Amino acid sequence: MTSVRVDKHDGNEAAATSSEGYERGLGPRQVQMIAIGGAIGVGLFLGAGANIAKAGPSLILMYALAGVIIFFIMRALGELLLYRPVSGSFAEYSREFLGPFFGYVTGWTYWLMWIVTGMAELTAAAIYINYWFPAIPQWVTALVFLVVLYIANLISVKLFGEIEFWFSMVKVTALVGMIVIGLGVLTFGFSAAGDTAAVSNLWAFDGFFPKGIGSSLMTLQGVMFAYLAVELVGVTAGESENPEKTLPKAINSLPWRIALFYVGALTVILCVVKWTEFAPGVSPFVAAFAKIGIPAGAAIVNFVVLTAALSSCNSGMYSTGRMLRDLASNGEAPKALGKLAASKTPAIGITVSVALMGIGVLLNYVVPEKAFGYVTSVATAAGIWTWMMILVSHIRYRRAVEAGRLPASSFPAPGGSVCSWIALVFLLFVTGLIAYDPDSRISLYVGAGWAIALAIGWFLMRGNKTEGTAEPTREYADVAK
Repeated sequence: MTSVRVDKHDGNEAAATSSEGYERGLGPRQVQMIAIGGAIGVGLFLGAGANIAKAGPSLILMYALAGVIIFFIMRALGELLLYRPVSGSFAEYSREFLGPFFGYVTGWTYWLMWIVTGMAELTAAAIYINYWFPAIPQWVTALVFLVVLYIANLISVKLFGEIEFWFSMVKVTALVGMIVIGLGVLTFGFSAAGDTAAVSNLWAFDGFFPKGIGSSLMTLQGVMFAYLAVELVGVTAGESENPEKTLPKAINSLPWRIALFYVGALTVILCVVKWTEFAPGVSPFVAAFAKIGIPAGAAIVNFVVLTAALSSCNSGMYSTGRMLRDLASNGEAPKALGKLAASKTPAIGITVSVALMGIGVLLNYVVPEKAFGYVTSVATAAGIWTWMMILVSHIRYRRAVEAGRLPASSFPAPGGSVCSWIALVFLLFVTGLIAYDPDSRISLYVGAGWAIALAIGWFLMRGNKTEGTAEPTREYADVAK
């Protein structure tokens, strides 16, 4: 197995280049905003509408519960990142602690998650542009966005980080503004919503669980989709100027981000507007602004959701290129995908990924609207696999540290591996919910087909591998025991 062990202190003093050849071009400001932006996406701005209709005010509790689990996952990842900060991140840790096959599956599955997400987000962005320019064909807009973001990702990691910084800034500013306006309506009673806005709206209409606890739990799969990409900060490890400082700070800020942007924003909105007035397919933020009576409210939210979609697509291009390079460096993808351009970016890997995302432009002609719901469920299933591999790798790592086989991380997860076990059980429960729901069950069928394809690819590649890449090193094999 071709894998380089990186000392956690090497290159942490703002070195120009990481040991993997990447430019350490992401500063603390950009890493912080990438982490914040990863927790705010289209799943919140649009998906919350359908979930409110299913669960009512209890959706707030579901976001809070899932948020706790996400924090457990990120602290587990954080401990691994400070033990060995690498751009391959969770695929590398799966490879180290579970064996080459699991690293291979995790890397390719995370790549698939971003490819299908990128397809959906491109189409979504084109739809949002149609709000202002209905005469422009959707495929044209989608193609323009694809090309612009592709070029930006090829130029340098600094440019990617800067674009993601401003995308995240727009989302954060918009959400904070919505919360402040909502609190103003609740406190001072101004606007058309002032007469009916009240905290009692959280329980006054058939209670806090109006559709029953079972219906509330069924929204967890959609809630988890909203949190996809929060792990992206782990992929930046190999290109952060000072991962020893920036990554713990970014991960530790996750609880207040979830509390403010998810739990806080939804609580305020559901106090201002009765949950019965929200409908699937309509952003709850658009509905709330319309109720309050802000003239440009719909246009503002449309712009913010457009930003969220482009941010997701931008992140997808970044992460897929890095994952393909990690796979190639371990003999699990064509060698050409492992090459870096003069700009220190994995240009070939990004190009291949963008070409496949471009299929989403063509799908605008032929794929019905419901198919994009299927795409999001496939992305959720792929994301859950990634999170599970982070947790299992963390459990294996802690076992190795306790046995004295590996050095302790400078950023240990609270509760050791106990919280990882809790999160793992929770993710298995959510997988059961996906299997139970007829609409999302298709993602498991796709997952089964994907697993068969990966298994075939693995056995074909093993026949072509050199002796050095066929098996894990002795050190890694010992760790996995």
